[in-house]
Amino acid sequence: MLDIALLRKDPQAVAARLALGGRYQLDIDAFQALEAERKQVQTRTEELQARRNALSKLVGMKRGKGEDASAEMAESAAIPDQLKALEAQLGDIRAKLDNFLMTVPNLPHDSVPDGRSDADNVELRRWGTPREFDFEVKDHVDVGARLGLDFDMAAKLSGARFAFLKGPVARLHRALAQFMLDVQTQEHGYSECYTPYIVNTATLLGTGQLPKFKDDMFWVTKGGADDKEDLYLVSTSEITLTNTVRDTVVPLDQLPIRLTAHTPCFRSEAGSYGRDTRGMIRQHQFDKVEMVQIVEPSTSYEAHEQMTAHAEAILQKLGLPYRVMLLCAGDMGFGAAKTHDLEVWLPAQGTYREISSVSNCEGFQARRMKARFKNAAGKNEDVHTLNGSGLAVGRTLVAVLENYQQADGSLVVPEVLRPYLGGIERFSPNL
Repeated sequence: MLDIALLRKDPQAVAARLALGGRYQLDIDAFQALEAERKQVQTRTEELQARRNALSKLVGMKRGKGEDASAEMAESAAIPDQLKALEAQLGDIRAKLDNFLMTVPNLPHDSVPDGRSDADNVELRRWGTPREFDFEVKDHVDVGARLGLDFDMAAKLSGARFAFLKGPVARLHRALAQFMLDVQTQEHGYSECYTPYIVNTATLLGTGQLPKFKDDMFWVTKGGADDKEDLYLVSTSEITLTNTVRDTVVPLDQLPIRLTAHTPCFRSEAGSYGRDTRGMIRQHQFDKVEMVQIVEPSTSYEAHEQMTAHAEAILQKLGLPYRVMLLCAGDMGFGAAKTHDLEVWLPAQGTYREISSVSNCEGFQARRMKARFKNAAGKNEDVHTLNGSGLAVGRTLVAVLENYQQADGSLVVPEVLRPYLGGIERFSPNL
């Protein structure tokens, strides 16, 4: 949620930043109309409170002089009901302001380039050299089919955009997740978590998936007709990990908080049909190792660079060529102030594809969650929250299948994964 103080101070400047890359068109008139109504009610409330105090003093003076104060007492007696009505009116206005702000995305950081699409993103650096093949390269669907990747079975069980993994490819998928967790916990200092896969509405409001992205979620219903509750399958463990500080004042000496978790992620991919329909690039269910940091605001951009490096470390250890992109304003997610995308090289496509997004949300999620810390002056202040994939397991599997394929249909196992697979160096195809 945006800092409402910024909107009140300079709505035109906020609107201009939100409009970068066509990100969002702020309805300034609607905001200012609500603000005018709020100010009117608050002014009337303050006037009544002042009048009540004045009447109290006047009643005391008249009683002290033995004068009749019945008129003042009657006027004073009517004020509490008027204040109660104004309080309810103010609560309704504040709720409308909250609902207004809930649909407004985060402000892009000053370093974020203008632009409307991924074509306007800025490449920051590359690592690794794409492998040269002396045979016709197959995509991950064909490579994986010989190693236990079965989309027909998945379609039979669930429908399109699901994958069924069996045998070598299932073992490789598990090894990747374990490897990622070990690197993030043992080398980068994240605490491993196991989180719920189903969450309530308040949790999704906190990190910004609701109300805007409800149609992208899978949800389930608990209870009967009289006590029905809508619950949601997580689209990322960013949701659960970040919400651990919801409605909390964190002591300064406990920051930064670094959390990681391996979970399945469920996304209906609304609006994306027709894109990446083949294979595992865009699935309704996929696994991800997520990184989350909760930090003191002055350190959040240092943490953003650090988390990007933590995601890069996985790709480097796997020997997978990649590039780091700075996203333009129009290509960033709803809650992000700044985002780095890691794009891994996929030889069958002859291009780089996203495998991780690392975002600094600054205080945007914190204000929604009421997540604060007590600063050095002893005052409560919003924390900054950051999240990133470390990495998306399915897309990493895709990259391994394509980059490590051999002419005979076998797959060389990346060296760092061999300890997780009993020392296996190569998987032979099921011819």
